[in-house]
Amino acid sequence: MVSEMVSETEKFKEYLVSRKLKFTPERQAILYQVFATHKHFEADELLVDLRNNDMKISKATIYRTLALLVESGLLREVISGERHAHYEHVYGHEHHDHLVCNKCGKIIEFVEQRIEKLQDEVCRVNKFKPESHRLQIQGLCEDCIETEWVGQK
Repeated sequence: MVSEMVSETEKFKEYLVSRKLKFTPERQAILYQVFATHKHFEADELLVDLRNNDMKISKATIYRTLALLVESGLLREVISGERHAHYEHVYGHEHHDHLVCNKCGKIIEFVEQRIEKLQDEVCRVNKFKPESHRLQIQGLCEDCIETEWVGQK
């Protein structure tokens, strides 16, 4: 029997109830905009998209709601550090990892079963129950390597 997945909206509502928080119109608009986006995005891009759709939502509300969406398991933060945090929705999507270009910011998604099996083995050997993981490799993409190589001639 195949179990039906709860919608993003229902999952978020359940999470908010568990935290004694309300599903406000602002949170609803943010949730819908996030799941209408099928790429990695930054909070500032989300703000622009919402304002372009005549939604008057503060930057603080967006950041607080993004944090709640991450905590609820609907979103994942992809990049943080010197660059702004990027987000992607992960609920209902297969797990994958990222290669992130330090020069242009390009994000390459990949799945490598050998890495997944090795992680499972490490957890088994250490009697550890994994709940999630994030692998992100920083470096230079093919285009930036080429640009760097041409610049050295």
